[in-house]
Amino acid sequence: MSITICPVTPHFVAEVGDVDLSRLSEADLAAIKDAFWKYAVLIFPDQHLTPQQHLDFAAAFGPIETERVLDHERVSPRLANSFADISNLDAKGQIWAGDSRQRMYKAGNKLWHTDSSFRFRPGLCSLLYATTIAPLGGHTEFADQRAAYDTLPAEMKQKLEGLAAEHCIATSRQRSGFTEFSENEAQRLPPVPQAVVRTIPQNGRRSLYLASHAGRILGMPEAEGRALIDRLIAHVTQRQFVYTHRWRVRDLVMWDNRCTMHRGTDYDDLRSVRDMRRATVSDVANTCEQEGIVVPA
Repeated sequence: MSITICPVTPHFVAEVGDVDLSRLSEADLAAIKDAFWKYAVLIFPDQHLTPQQHLDFAAAFGPIETERVLDHERVSPRLANSFADISNLDAKGQIWAGDSRQRMYKAGNKLWHTDSSFRFRPGLCSLLYATTIAPLGGHTEFADQRAAYDTLPAEMKQKLEGLAAEHCIATSRQRSGFTEFSENEAQRLPPVPQAVVRTIPQNGRRSLYLASHAGRILGMPEAEGRALIDRLIAHVTQRQFVYTHRWRVRDLVMWDNRCTMHRGTDYDDLRSVRDMRRATVSDVANTCEQEGIVVPA
């Protein structure tokens, strides 16, 4: 039996059934890739995946990120470096404390963002697998930056063409109240340029490329650039462009970081366990390089 694709909307988000991601045929993988380039967010319910099977599926889309942002604090991390730990658990598997450094850092995930845009070679896609979900809240919202770009006035599209924004993890974390990066962490992740508008090679669609990590637009007065970024993010995150995913245990959700933004919603993280692991696949190159945008040194 071939896989089943059930679109949530005609061009954004689809559920995929009749598939076991732990043992994919070449034909099923090809069909999944075709659906992914079209819908940008795919939902795979009821998947029973070991960590290695999760990574094997992710690796079909490209190289997996292994560098994490925060340094380890005297104890080994709960998960291998190939995974981002999207949970409220400490290294011993206990619910984190209210003043946990990880908790303060991860508060930034409640802002609209796209994974790893703060890296020179940003994220292509992310794959998040749920093993334990909160009974209330803890949803993930996704915004379609392609559809949002399509509805911009022609004069705005022209204004944005060839612009680059400066992305930095410190920008989003400062906005959410976290400023305690070590010297080593700050040096590892300096600001990087990314195109404001990009083309998705597999389908030729133009898309905005924005995130809470973007702090200014290069070549533009800082206040003016910041206001433009905020205006565009507000445009992208209008309800008509947003899908809210209400998690089920053993859901795997993957999304295209090149043309979506996402954010997590609140839940009682000091009482309810939410345990998920995320693999992020790196893009082929920096977005300015892909778009032919020359950034001044």
